[in-house]
Amino acid sequence: MLGQVTRMPRDTTKVYSYIERYSKKRKFTKFVHRLIFRPTERTNPTKKKKQTRQQQNIFKKHECKIIRNINIEVLDPFGFAIDNPNKIPKKWIEKAGNSMHTKSKKWAIRNHLLFKKNDELDSLLVKESERLIQRQRYIRNVSIKPVPIPNSKDSVDISITVLDSWSLIPNGSISSSNGNLEITERNFLGLGHEFENNFRQRFTDNTAAYGMRYIIPNFRNTFISTVFHYDEDFDKNHVKAAGINRVFFSPFTRWAGGIAFEQRFYRDSLSETNDVMALKNFKLETQDYWAGHSFRIFKGNTEDDRITNLVTTLRFRNIKYPESPELAYDPIDYFSNSRLYLASIGITSRRFVENKYLFNYGIPEYVQIGKTYAITSGFEEKNSIRRNYFGGRFSFGGFHNFGYFGSNFELGSFFNDGASEQTTFRAEALYFTDLIEYGNWKFRQFIKPQLTIGNNRIPTKSDLLNLSDPNGIEGFQNSIQGTKKLLVTFQTQSYIPGNYLGFRMSPFANFSMGMIAHQNENLLKTPLYSKFGIGVLISNDYLVFNSFLLSFAYYPTIPGTGDNIFKLNSFKNNDIDLFDYQIGKPAIVPFQ
Repeated sequence: MLGQVTRMPRDTTKVYSYIERYSKKRKFTKFVHRLIFRPTERTNPTKKKKQTRQQQNIFKKHECKIIRNINIEVLDPFGFAIDNPNKIPKKWIEKAGNSMHTKSKKWAIRNHLLFKKNDELDSLLVKESERLIQRQRYIRNVSIKPVPIPNSKDSVDISITVLDSWSLIPNGSISSSNGNLEITERNFLGLGHEFENNFRQRFTDNTAAYGMRYIIPNFRNTFISTVFHYDEDFDKNHVKAAGINRVFFSPFTRWAGGIAFEQRFYRDSLSETNDVMALKNFKLETQDYWAGHSFRIFKGNTEDDRITNLVTTLRFRNIKYPESPELAYDPIDYFSNSRLYLASIGITSRRFVENKYLFNYGIPEYVQIGKTYAITSGFEEKNSIRRNYFGGRFSFGGFHNFGYFGSNFELGSFFNDGASEQTTFRAEALYFTDLIEYGNWKFRQFIKPQLTIGNNRIPTKSDLLNLSDPNGIEGFQNSIQGTKKLLVTFQTQSYIPGNYLGFRMSPFANFSMGMIAHQNENLLKTPLYSKFGIGVLISNDYLVFNSFLLSFAYYPTIPGTGDNIFKLNSFKNNDIDLFDYQIGKPAIVPFQ
């Protein structure tokens, strides 16, 4: 753990105003300060309150005391309450469920702490540790509290209470042509590991497919995750992958990096020069390495000072094609060996705000807010040609009087002999309302538009956009392609008060629409494709699975498939991703 995070010095004097005055003495610090912070004289206490976690700082009077002991208690998922130590299981079904559940190991919880015994208590690191534990999918709730020590003025104990969640999650879908059963154990043997198995069956020819993923999320408190992945589809296309990775999981993280290896085999149809289509084999092997470091910009002790960082990262990716189509089907040699070298540098300021009733019923969820400014540069070696690359990213998001609003803008391009190639521009936004209450009913409205525009793309279908899932309309599968597309998603999430026989209902409605066009076409004059969906997330603590989702989607038309199509469980209520203001592994602006 040492060196993973920056701890707060013993001096806890408020220095924000001093930092602001000091920053004005130098052009660079003044520029950085204006990018990240608002002037003190303009700070609106009302707005600021909405962007901070609404809880009493129970650690304030214990700040900088020595942590003597850390006591961890793990509760079974049924019949216990995190805020009521006197509540115990009484019903036979609660006791039966707990008897079949394997509790999280205490060391698995300790793995996610940013502090340890004999450290000075830092309330920001305690709060961040609570978030890191809460984000584990096998944890339903967590509480970290100080315990005063009688007759001790310089020491304190820490009490951590964790309420487990039932971790064995089945999921599935079925249609007239195939079926899918997914079984995920989110807390394998209480170790905190995730083991996912996916079984698929095609009814027309009785062909089976299988996928597996095993994740070790945090190895011995290093926050290094390990992933093993295997998947084979109905057509024997397969992928084998393994990797270790450590992201900037917290604003207080100082180093990150990763190594990944992947082998992929698939078949795809390509056209020859005379437009004759043929099925060709593709086999590629990828090695991916990256590393990064985060530097504090300001030396103050306020939260704003401590979460503002200058981040630098490096990456090397090597792709080899042991098997690829012959030149008649790939005249530009698009599917060939390549080496990519990238470096990024940027400034980020981010924090996490606890919220509830976003995509789950009453469970704490964390929304990331902040700002990011980053540039990426490097070069690619492919087909004996070296192309330079340059890109940039600007993103921001936060809570306002009208709700949450965030946006992300990215622009990147390769350059060959002074000419731009494979240019990509992406703009996306996310808005959701504050929790709207009508009586005891709760609602939220989400809106997420996404625009992607490409220029001077390579003339091959693998370098084009589409509207297919997962980068288009959920459940949409078609062959329409282009170089620019617009997607807009609307979702209404609701929560019915109370419960019925232990069942809590969260109905939702979703509408997605998209347009796609080629470079010489007017995007707004192309056909509009859409999906109308309704569903309900049903939660019950006494089920073998905590919650299950049922959704129906209607597609007026899917080119190449038909009109007036209905699908079951083709989308989820959390398909809308929240923004991440982390600067991580350097990457080409995604064209998808």
